[in-house]
Amino acid sequence: MKRVVVGLSGGVDSSVTAHLLIQQGYEVIGMFMRNWHDESVTLSDECPWIDDSNDALLIAQQLNIPFQVIDLSKEYKERIVDYMFSEYEAGRTPNPDVLCNREIKFDVFLKAAMELGADYVATGHYCRKIEHEDGTFGLLAGKDPNKDQSYFLCQLSQEQLAKALFPIGELLKSEVREIASEIGLVTADKKDSQGLCFVGKISLPVFLQQQLAQKKGNIVEIPDTLPQFSTYHSLARTEENLEQLVEPFTFHESDGIKVHEHIGAHYYTIGQRKGLHIGGRPNPSFVIGIDTATNTVYTGQEETHPGLNRIALFIANDEINYINSKYILNTGDSLTCRVRIRYRQPLQNATLYKKEDGLYILFDELQKGITPGQFAAFYLGEELIGSGVIMY
Repeated sequence: MKRVVVGLSGGVDSSVTAHLLIQQGYEVIGMFMRNWHDESVTLSDECPWIDDSNDALLIAQQLNIPFQVIDLSKEYKERIVDYMFSEYEAGRTPNPDVLCNREIKFDVFLKAAMELGADYVATGHYCRKIEHEDGTFGLLAGKDPNKDQSYFLCQLSQEQLAKALFPIGELLKSEVREIASEIGLVTADKKDSQGLCFVGKISLPVFLQQQLAQKKGNIVEIPDTLPQFSTYHSLARTEENLEQLVEPFTFHESDGIKVHEHIGAHYYTIGQRKGLHIGGRPNPSFVIGIDTATNTVYTGQEETHPGLNRIALFIANDEINYINSKYILNTGDSLTCRVRIRYRQPLQNATLYKKEDGLYILFDELQKGITPGQFAAFYLGEELIGSGVIMY
């Protein structure tokens, strides 16, 4: 009998995951990961870890499986939180949930499971795993288009995927809740958790202020008439112009007008609309640029602002990850595929170009808010084949 350690989070998805594995004849062990201790940054009682741990224990008792809690807070701080601070400080926007899967769930947690003699680890992600004819594995989008979570697993390696199981990937969320209700699981009607992986719903400025000091600076509104915008958007969208098409816009305070002040440029992200506290402008404002060196936040009116919309992005060589080596692009190769640059974004038609210095992604249509530090994930059909951290 194969042994599986399930990451019981205290939610309905992981609860049903454990139940389905028992039905499939696996020996199941439930394990709750405690990765965070500081509750001072969480909002109200959103996703408190102690309640989740208690719910995970109740599920293990209901399913009659062994249960234990593992404290990975040291690794979580070193690999996720410290990385977040350094990225925000540099004016980039990290995705901690993607990193959490790569560094915690399918690394530290996976190794702990293997020490228990497990053959696999399982999570409640809405995605699917397939085995190709050559014996390698692929990651597919979940069947539920509204819950597909394959993007969050875009940084997994072939070795990590080989040891992973995703039992609810073939189900709709409504079917998962139906199963939980039918067998009387205490988590059947529990709300989905939101916010930072393992931390819960947080006030990001309060969270970042633990390490990044407040520093007053200017918010400068950039008009949509800057010459660099017309130059950029008149470029032919071809492989020959890739380097120019990914070159980031550069702004100076003299390019626009001061419309407000902020308490730290590192608290903002490209494309942000809420929390700017800019009043009196004719149209909604969006962040189009961040300069942490001068502590300046640049904004533009309307989501169609030419400084917010770009046609291409660049990923450095050391930030490219292929889930399966058979899809690796070598210098000079290109590939037509579909790409998303954030969770829940509809897949976008694009072409990948592998050059000596890295990977260029040229989209068929303009993309709003291409954000350095975030992940671009690329798909062939339903299969997520790779990803990388956006440099610019």
